[in-house]
Amino acid sequence: MTALPAFGPALPEIFMAISALVLLLVGVFRNDEDSTLITCLTVAVMVAAGVMVYRGTGNAVTFNHLFVVNGFTVFAKILTLMGAAITLFLINDWARGAKVGRFELPLIVLFATIGMMLMISANDLIALYVGLELQSLSLYVLAAYQRDNIRATEAGVKYFVLGALASGLLLYGSSLVYGYGGTTSFEGLATAIKSGPNTIGAMIGVIFVIAGLAFKVSAVPFHMWTPDVYEGAPTPITAFFSVAPKIAGLCLFLRVLVGPFAPMIEQWQQVIILISILSMIWGSIAAIAQTNVKRLMAYSSIGHVGYALIGLVVGNEEGARGLLFYMLIYMFMNAGTFAVILSMRRKGRYVEEISDLAGLSKTNPGMALALAALMFSMAGIPPLAGFLGKFYIFMAAVNAGFVYLAVAGLLASVVGAYYYLRLIKLMYFDEPAEAFDPPGLTAGIIMAGSSVLMLVLFVIPAPLVNGAEAAARALFLG
Repeated sequence: MTALPAFGPALPEIFMAISALVLLLVGVFRNDEDSTLITCLTVAVMVAAGVMVYRGTGNAVTFNHLFVVNGFTVFAKILTLMGAAITLFLINDWARGAKVGRFELPLIVLFATIGMMLMISANDLIALYVGLELQSLSLYVLAAYQRDNIRATEAGVKYFVLGALASGLLLYGSSLVYGYGGTTSFEGLATAIKSGPNTIGAMIGVIFVIAGLAFKVSAVPFHMWTPDVYEGAPTPITAFFSVAPKIAGLCLFLRVLVGPFAPMIEQWQQVIILISILSMIWGSIAAIAQTNVKRLMAYSSIGHVGYALIGLVVGNEEGARGLLFYMLIYMFMNAGTFAVILSMRRKGRYVEEISDLAGLSKTNPGMALALAALMFSMAGIPPLAGFLGKFYIFMAAVNAGFVYLAVAGLLASVVGAYYYLRLIKLMYFDEPAEAFDPPGLTAGIIMAGSSVLMLVLFVIPAPLVNGAEAAARALFLG
């Protein structure tokens, strides 16, 4: 008789999956158009899961080596849960105002988050794909959630079609890697690649795997879906897209390349260097011409992914620490910025043009101050935490001998600073446009909290830097 696997390491995911099914039944029987109760219960489930993740087993492998838990997965999962919970409050705030707050909405977010946690802990290409697709299918539905809105429907269809193509690339690459290594297990692949006389077959497979994962994090040249989906999807759902899936996707990218494919680092480094430089440059240049603030944030996110990928290129503990710390800062910067965008409302109607921010410092000085702090942080200007995020990434590159990569990042940051500072110039030096409606309580708390955190984390970064360092160490020890 086959022994049952150890369920303890996967307890947070099991708890979330069972809770999602229970909440689904609760929503069906309540038949309430207001999603606030289900949203609060969903956030409570995420908090409880986060506690379980934090207090769970140290290093463990279960489900026939398909699922792994270590210090790295713990850090990445807590970041992902935080990002999902914060943006879920924004989603609920918007859904109530737009009167589209059905109970399915927070549950789709919960299922997407379960997929992210599964793929972070994946220790096998098949487990990776299952987690990735659970996330992706949920995100396609979220993009087209407003099915009566033609822009949202178009965003959902574009996301689905291009996402299916990316999944095909990932599967094809996985099949090539399996054909070369004879296994889909991360440990088995690492052993096969290390001992194999010729890795050309595996290298072709790895390139396809990188292409599939690059799509999921919207890195150039697999970014084409991002501006249209960010613009078409409802603003708080765009906020969710830009936070939790990005964190999970980059952490997965890191685990895959420095795990099973670590013996091929000299080969895949060249591909990631190209993707990183293209993402930084295109994200900075393309954003300059944007007039819609959500499209601007889409290109901004592409640029930030390029910076984060520098940590992956480095391929050591210092690079991984820089990537993790950068994503932590990025989460708060993006959540706060989208809280401001969600508050761009006149007479109950949402506006999205950059020109609508003109003179905001005179009509709503608090919102203008919060957005200015977040924009300075995104540009990497001290004394705000965004500067430290870039500093750790660039120093990792310099210490590993990739000086040209750090220089490319600095030049892209200078170009990117233009469109961040343009928003500040509009708010503080242009004639005021019509005043926005007062922001909601939830959005106000998130934008104020995020902007204050940017200063606090610059002054006291040590606890989070140390946490990222411990997670990076666990990744390389594991």
